[in-house]
Amino acid sequence: QVQLVESGGGLVQAGGSLRLSCAASGRTFSSYAVAWFRQAPGKEREFVAHITSKGGWTHYADSVKGRFTISRDNAQNTVYLQMNSLKPEDTAVYYCAATNRGVVPGTDSYDYWGQGTQVTVSS
Repeated sequence: QVQLVESGGGLVQAGGSLRLSCAASGRTFSSYAVAWFRQAPGKEREFVAHITSKGGWTHYADSVKGRFTISRDNAQNTVYLQMNSLKPEDTAVYYCAATNRGVVPGTDSYDYWGQGTQVTVSS
């Protein structure tokens, strides 16, 4: 079992940057693919970014491509989401999720989820 804890959220002005962290428990974290999702008030949860277990392949939603970067440090059991050029529409609760099964990136078929961290972008 894997437990995930997100951190790094906060309030930032449009155009600013934040880096989110997803810290995982468990000695086998390096065998898990990880994704970031977000959910804005009144909207459905949406996929943001995905990274494979060893970090060799990443995939992004079109809405964040070129602005966000997902990365991981398996020695630290942590996955990051670097968010640049933030826009008010990026405001949401951001969740990380993990799975060690095959998954289609962009779907929500991940087995483990964190509690989320709030990101608010002011205009």
